[in-house]
Amino acid sequence: MTPQSLTRAQQYRREWLAQPRADILAGLVVALALIPEAIAFSIIAGVDPQVGLYASFIIAIVTAFIGGRPGMISAATGAMALLMTGLVKDHGLAYLFAASVLTGALQVAFGWAGLARYLKFVPRSVMTGFVNALAILIFLAQLPQLIGANVQTYAMLAAGLAIIYLLPRVFRAVPSALVAIVALTVVSVLTGADVRTVGDMGTLPGALPPLALPQVPLTLETLGIILPVSLTLALVGLLESLLTAQLIDERTDTTSDKNTEARAQGAANIITGFFGGMAGCAMIGQSMINVTNGGRGRLSTFTAGLGLLILILALQPLLVQIPMAALVAVMIVVSISTFDWRSLRDLRVTPRGEVLVMLSTVAVTVVTHDLSRGVLVGVILSALLFARQVSNASRVTVSDTGGLRTYHVQGQLFFVSTHDFLRQFDFTHAGPVVIDLSGAHLWDGSAVAALDKVLARFARQGQPPTLLGLNEASATLFRRLSSPGGASAGH
Repeated sequence: MTPQSLTRAQQYRREWLAQPRADILAGLVVALALIPEAIAFSIIAGVDPQVGLYASFIIAIVTAFIGGRPGMISAATGAMALLMTGLVKDHGLAYLFAASVLTGALQVAFGWAGLARYLKFVPRSVMTGFVNALAILIFLAQLPQLIGANVQTYAMLAAGLAIIYLLPRVFRAVPSALVAIVALTVVSVLTGADVRTVGDMGTLPGALPPLALPQVPLTLETLGIILPVSLTLALVGLLESLLTAQLIDERTDTTSDKNTEARAQGAANIITGFFGGMAGCAMIGQSMINVTNGGRGRLSTFTAGLGLLILILALQPLLVQIPMAALVAVMIVVSISTFDWRSLRDLRVTPRGEVLVMLSTVAVTVVTHDLSRGVLVGVILSALLFARQVSNASRVTVSDTGGLRTYHVQGQLFFVSTHDFLRQFDFTHAGPVVIDLSGAHLWDGSAVAALDKVLARFARQGQPPTLLGLNEASATLFRRLSSPGGASAGH
């Protein structure tokens, strides 16, 4: 074994065994929180609860072993479920399984292609909006369990919040969220409280899912049906997974391999499609539950998946008695801890453009309940604002020495900044002209075309200008794209 491979093996072992007790306890909390979410997302997609539950424990276990972000929780998600509804309604469940397999294959390909490197184009203001929108959506998702509920439900919710917030002041050996769930379940069973339980969410499966190929025709027509859905699922799933990985990196002050994670997400979706599950991705809420409760390693993710399986198959009689108020209390705490409260305090000192991007990301995400749309709007808005800011930084100044007029061009020249470029030159000047570009850079064909127009206007006056100061990259672009003639080059 080479030193490099030994180092990787040691790192992998540390990711499993660095803190087994904390990871196992955090994973158990996540396993409990996964159940109502997986059932709810199955209902959104229009499939039986077992489809989301199968997907959740399979994806969690697979990504625990081969994922690039230890401690991140992946399972069936609402964003993915929303994209499946039309396919299930129009073509049936088998096509959903086939689409899940194809989704995974596309994600594996994207991972090998290094798609994760484009995450750097997501600005900080978009990330802040993404996190705040997520916190709001987590909170809003709990309201159906509370609206119209009885006094006992609200009392249990208050008790759950009190345990989660107050217990860590005197006792930290076990996550307070796990204590709250167990304690409220015991109280509910002993008192016969009239509250909604996990069992009221839907029928749970009683056996392991069978391995089977999706029962669809292997034809181009089938591919035409599932490819558009799979491509959308693959992109949305990777976007949410990579942004979640980035968020956990920041919260834990660690790094992760985003391309490895992309390939792992793909492999998990391929496997879940063969076992009767729906495609999934990283779950930001559950990942934050894991991190908040001390989960950092692969063991926490594995425990969440395996714990979910054990709860469903072996402990189902106990599982169905967990009051939903206990799980709602956990999710409310997660939403509060996820929200970036500092972003509100800093609104007055943050540049207005960044505030606009952050608020737009939040608004679009909350209105559409789609994190990917919010991020897309935020990135596009950031790009437009950046282009506008850079365009204002370019300018042309004039100096006259005897009969020689020199135009000093400064700034970045591209499709936005060249809009008023021609207006900054006096084409009636009769003497020789020099255009000094030593303080400028040409970025695209629009910049070359604008400069060509200036040169052509001066040439028609019988005074072809001399170009000075083009840097190497700009000169190469100019030679490749400019019209022949019109100027003489100087150094």
